[in-house]
Formats: sequence, structure tokens, C-alpha cells
Amino acid sequence: MDTVATLCQLHTDLSDEDIQKIQEVVQNLQLIADLNQANVFIDCQTREKKHAIVVAEAAPTTAKSVYKNPVIGKFAYETFEPAVFYTFRTSKPLFLNHALSQEGKKVEQSVVPIAGVQNRVIGTLIMEKDISEKLQNQSKLKALTEANETLSELLLGMAENQPFIPEVIEESLFIIDKDLRIQYSNPAAMNLVLEMCSLEFERGTLFTTYFPNLEEICRLPDELVIQEVMIHNKVFQMKKIAFVQHENNCGSFIIFRDLTELREKERELTVKTVAIREIHHRVKNNLQTVASLLRLQMRRGIPEESKVHFVESLNRILSIASVYEIILSNSQNQDDVEIVSLIEKIGNMLVFSEDHEGRKITVDYSGKKIYIKSNLAVAVALTINELIQNCVKHAFAKMNEGKIYVVIKEEASSIRVLVRDNGIGYTPSMKPSLGLDIVKMMIEHDLSGHFTIEGTSEGTVATVEFPFLREE
Repeated sequence: MDTVATLCQLHTDLSDEDIQKIQEVVQNLQLIADLNQANVFIDCQTREKKHAIVVAEAAPTTAKSVYKNPVIGKFAYETFEPAVFYTFRTSKPLFLNHALSQEGKKVEQSVVPIAGVQNRVIGTLIMEKDISEKLQNQSKLKALTEANETLSELLLGMAENQPFIPEVIEESLFIIDKDLRIQYSNPAAMNLVLEMCSLEFERGTLFTTYFPNLEEICRLPDELVIQEVMIHNKVFQMKKIAFVQHENNCGSFIIFRDLTELREKERELTVKTVAIREIHHRVKNNLQTVASLLRLQMRRGIPEESKVHFVESLNRILSIASVYEIILSNSQNQDDVEIVSLIEKIGNMLVFSEDHEGRKITVDYSGKKIYIKSNLAVAVALTINELIQNCVKHAFAKMNEGKIYVVIKEEASSIRVLVRDNGIGYTPSMKPSLGLDIVKMMIEHDLSGHFTIEGTSEGTVATVEFPFLREE
């Protein structure tokens, strides 16, 4: 059995006919890679549809490969390859999309669907080209444009007998000749020399007298060089813009921008992010430990009348743990939770983890992706847990099967969640429950929202609405 078939059978739900179709495409993979001078892959979705797996690859023999190591058998995630998952969901191709490769390189990615039986998307054919050099050239072009504008302003100021623009800008500006001698420096540059070298600035001095470690950069033949450099434990962005006349180097602009404070804040943010992630991880582990202790106690034996209370408490704990699981799976933001995924995770746990006395209960979810903060997500998790648990316990008492619908909507300045079932219907005369008391308390106090529940001719509808403003 070949690698493609093995990976598909192990990780996907593709049929033998679908796998054969994938293998037919694989036969032409090397030809496609050589023709396009690009790395080419085939990804198939895993059974859970949350990730994809690389089942085949081909590196070009006509160009340099984007990858150093093989990626067959590695998983692909939507965070890094949104175009792949867009094609899986919509069956539409996507071209020249920017993405991160499996090895963290910036690539230009094109994706087309591979259709199987009844035109179902069974895989994606992916082509990737390294665009690191292209992006670097774009950055250089932008910097050169900015430099030309600055020069124009300088010349305009001289012509109108106005003070030099460089006299008032914050960046340190040096103009050096082809021998690296300083012909001009603005006040910020003079202060930089005094601060970094403890020397008084003198025009005509060699630039390397003040900054000896930068001589190699100054002598580079490129018309534009942009690098981050360290000068006495401070971080600067250094731009060198060459003056070229008749293909001869006549000198350069040297511009320093102090990035020390920015890099320090980035470092502090990284440290805080790691700390927050560790806290979330420990909270999740602690909640799962408590859940494990409850399960252990239930297995060792508890009175039958107490079992239902243990199960309800266990579900509440696991609902809160679900919030932290989703936070930890989000690589972009450590405090945002995607509410539809959260509700689906909790609903599936409640509906599919128990027998429900032989009843067949299904649950359907609908709604667009909405991200909320973790403190709100905990309240939402507990609320949804109680509402779905209420449906499972009470709505289908005299029925063999039941259906639960969960709809998430984003209004102008609020989020509305509807939990609807086709059960026996709610009446106000029904006995009050701890679950609904928890729902009302969480919505009013934690979400600053409101809650309604009413019976209809088709069952029960519970509505939760709370204020929400999307962050730009």
C-alpha cells in the first residue's frame, strides 16, 4: 500500500474511489511542480474537518524548493493556510493568496479543489512559491520612495531659503561622501554621536570613527539597504540610500531610527502572552482534574438520587474548561474565544456523550464566527450548558427522538443566541430549576443582558441577548 492510500485511510473519511482519484492526480504532481517552478502539494481534510493533512508533495527540479524537509504526513491549520480551508468549504479556487508555509516562510499560495464523487471536494491541489525576496524588494521600493520625497522637500526648502526639513525630524540623518566622511548631520544625528560615543561631532570626520561596526553596511554596493543594528545596547533601524551618478557611487544618506522602546515593548508583550497562555493552560488542567475526581467518585458509587447532580456539576466544569481549550487552540489571540465553536463543543458534549434513555437526540448549529473575550465566554459557556442540558433532560420526556437548534446572531450592538427544541414545550407553571436560576444570574450579572423562555406550538424557545461591540 502506498503512502497516499495509507495516510488517507488513517486520517480521513475518503472512500476507496476517492483515494484512487487522489492517486491519479499524484501521478502528474512532479510535472506540475517543474512546469510552474513551485512546490506542489495535495491536502485532504481529517475526519473531524478541523485540520488537513499533506498526503503528497513534489518539489521542483527547475527551481529552488521552498522547503528544506519533506512535509508529507504533517497537519495544516486554518490559521496559517486560510486559502486551503476556504476551498474545502466553498469548492472554489483561490489564487495568489499570501500564507505561511509549514516551515514558517512567507509564500504565495494558489489552491484548486479536487472533486470526487458527486463533485464533493475530496482534496486540494496547492502550489506555493517563495515571496520573501519579492516582499523585501517591495519594502526597499517603499523606503526609496520615502527617501526621494524627503530629498524633494530638502531641495524645495533650500530653493525657498527655508530651514532644512532634516533639522526638525526625529530620525538621525547623516550625509556621507564616497570615502565615508560626514558632510552633513542634523541635530538628532549630532545628539546620537554625543550619546553613543561621548564625543563632540565634527564635520568631515569618518563615519566609521563613530560607528566602526557599521563600515561593512556602508560599503555595500546596493542602492538601498535597510537593517536593524545594535549600537551600545540600543536597537536602531538603519537605512543607507546611495547617491549614484553615471553608475558611480558619490555618497549615501544614512538614516537612523531608534527602535529600542518598540522592541522592548514587543518583548514585554511576548513575555505577558506566554504567561497568560500558561495561566490558561493551568486553569484548564485544574478544571479537568476536578472533573476527573468527580468521575472517579461516580464510578466508586454514589446514591442514585445524587447521580444527576454529579452529572450536572461535571458538565458545568467541562463547559468552563472548553473555553480554555479553545483559547489555547487560538494561536493569534490569547484572550479571544470563537463563540460558535465554543457552543458546538459544549452541545456535542452534552448530546452525544450519554445514552439519554434510548432517545435519539440531535443538535444543529448555525451562525457566523464571532470572537468574544474569555471573561464573557465563561458566562456564555455556563448559560448554553444549562439551556441545552435543560432540553436534553426535560423537552423529550414522552418522545423517542428530538431535535435541538442553536442559532447565533450578531445584531447591530449585541449578540443573540436562540436555543430551540421540538419537545413538549415550556409552561410558566413548571417547577423552577437551579439550571434556569444559573442562566438568569449569569446573563444579568456577567453579561449585562436579558433572558426569555417561552413555549410554542412546536416546542420551547430560549433567547439570550447581551451587548457586544466588535473591536476594529
